[in-house]
Amino acid sequence: MITFATVFVILFFIFILQTVWLFIAELAGKDLDFFLIVKFLLFAMPRIIPLVLPLSVLLASIMTFGSFAENYEFAAMKSSGISLQRAMRSLMVFIGLLAVASFFFANNVIPYAEYQFINFRADIGKKQPAMAITEGQFSDVGSFNIKVDKKSGENGNQLTGVTIHKKSGTGQGTTTVIRSKTGELMTSEESNILKLILKDGDYYEDLTPKRYEDRKKLPFAKSEFKRYIINMDLGKLNKMDESEEKVTTNNMLNVNELRYTLDSLNKDYDKNIISFADNIYQRTGILSNANHIVVKNKVDTASAPAVKTELPKDLLGQFDNTDKLALLKIASGNVESTNFSIDGSVHEMQDSIKNINNHELAFYDKFVIAYACILMFFIGAPLGAIIRKGGVGLPIVFAVLIFITFHFINTFGKKIAQSDGLPPFAGAWMSSFILTPFAVMLTYRATNDIGLFQLDNLLEPVGNLFRKIFKKKEAAQTQQNVNQA
Repeated sequence: MITFATVFVILFFIFILQTVWLFIAELAGKDLDFFLIVKFLLFAMPRIIPLVLPLSVLLASIMTFGSFAENYEFAAMKSSGISLQRAMRSLMVFIGLLAVASFFFANNVIPYAEYQFINFRADIGKKQPAMAITEGQFSDVGSFNIKVDKKSGENGNQLTGVTIHKKSGTGQGTTTVIRSKTGELMTSEESNILKLILKDGDYYEDLTPKRYEDRKKLPFAKSEFKRYIINMDLGKLNKMDESEEKVTTNNMLNVNELRYTLDSLNKDYDKNIISFADNIYQRTGILSNANHIVVKNKVDTASAPAVKTELPKDLLGQFDNTDKLALLKIASGNVESTNFSIDGSVHEMQDSIKNINNHELAFYDKFVIAYACILMFFIGAPLGAIIRKGGVGLPIVFAVLIFITFHFINTFGKKIAQSDGLPPFAGAWMSSFILTPFAVMLTYRATNDIGLFQLDNLLEPVGNLFRKIFKKKEAAQTQQNVNQA
């Protein structure tokens, strides 16, 4: 227990430092007090548990059982009739309880913390909108690059020496520059719009004429203003793009909420598919244009009996040239319209599938973290008994290698599942499926006192080969000596 707690605290501190590094741009130079920074980190801490907990179980197991084997405590246990399974029994109960606790933590605490984390970042932007702007350098705020010489006021809302470069949507760089002597940031907690009021400044914009010959003259527009207002989205102020919101939203839901959401998403997706197919069929215009085409040798369907007939091989041959041209135009228009509709809807369908897969991955992750604790114990405990090394040397090397393998496979499986290359269940459980046989093998070898690798089976054939070679050389040398004598 002491080893596990120590390892957990050390690893948790390391991952906290990583979190600080990831969000350093939002924390450094934003005039945030110590209480806000601590609150920010507290809401970010629960997301670290799925990484720290399995690694702590793995490393603590290797260190503990490696120390037992190194000090010959397992030999004393076996001489007293205590097997490895019996020695692991109490720890197995503890790991089982830890796995159950980790599931409830992932199902209840992490979604709440994620919700608070996202809203806390938005609240900071509303209460202290100046946090996104750093003095003396350009700050990227949505579609603007803003630089101020000095910030003042209680929350830094009063700006002096404002320079704004507005990004061009055409990818041609900055075409608009706005400068003002002073500025003020205004917002309210009920609104998601940040208002930037500029005073006593000028406005410069490059113009792009429609005629190519006029572009060589480099026309521009310039004006002065006493008061100019710019509205900015607070979501962009906090640098929370749409892709990030989609990803974090999945982690805000527990198992029951994910089931309900998945049911709604699947029903909406099926409805969209059916609606899209119906729209494509209606766009063909077959029924609306059938009355304008007259088939040769038309039969009176009212008086004739219902007879199933096959379509003629030369279908167009049943029409005259005028009707053929009309049919071909209809077919060509339908094909172009259908292709355009498919091209316009394929990205929307892919986004819907990706959203469904992300929710399913979030659903299975609740169970994967619980199983990962059990899996890492049955890898670490037998491995420690086999390598017979405790402390912080070799066990850390094995633990890091195994955990990196687990994490890499887990990330790889999720990425494939997000793009619909694998079922989300297989993507989420891929790392567990691959490492479970390894855990079974290690447990079997440790129970039966078999080494990690049977080097004797590999070295013995090599030794026999060299012995045969040496014997042949000795026999040849002896025969040569006899012949010389």
